[in-house]
Amino acid sequence: MPTTPESPAPDSLTRCSWATATTPAMRAYHDEEWGTPHHDDRALFELLTLEGAQAGLSWRTILDRREEYRRTFHDFEIARVAAMTDRELESALRHSGVVRNRLKIFSVRSNAEAALAAIAAHGSLDAWLWSFVGGTPIVNRWRAMAEVPASTPLSDGMSKALRKAGFRFVGSTICYAFLQASGMVDDHLATCFRARPKSVG
Repeated sequence: MPTTPESPAPDSLTRCSWATATTPAMRAYHDEEWGTPHHDDRALFELLTLEGAQAGLSWRTILDRREEYRRTFHDFEIARVAAMTDRELESALRHSGVVRNRLKIFSVRSNAEAALAAIAAHGSLDAWLWSFVGGTPIVNRWRAMAEVPASTPLSDGMSKALRKAGFRFVGSTICYAFLQASGMVDDHLATCFRARPKSVG
């Protein structure tokens, strides 16, 4: 889950506290994307990659670099990323627009290879990843950000399965952030304008 200082929202909408006093891009991400179910393989791979890149950093740092990540990694087209050469990845390490961490950069290619294997085995990345939540979003209605967990038994299990499948930078905390971002887990606070009834799948 992204973290920013808490303060009133710049408009009349009540948001999750991490999306209040922040940049327009962060507010748009919260309002339009975070917690919304994603079912496109490319989009899911992008979110998994960006959450992995965030490890040890703030989400704003990654969101500000999102377009450069898309340019560097072929708009996250999985087969094209899996085919990237060492030379291309070494070149990416010189880009100021991405996090210049060698392990993270090279993990994008190995994760794309693992994603292709998952697609071959399960039909789509979407089918496999959504199977962890039974195909239906888990809707929580926390009252305060302090109640929102950083990891859960669900993210523990996903992390273990992804690691076994060859993915890297997929620890439990990263997996929980991915579950939130992809809409598999809806953690918009009960007071947030994006909140929906818990009975809605």
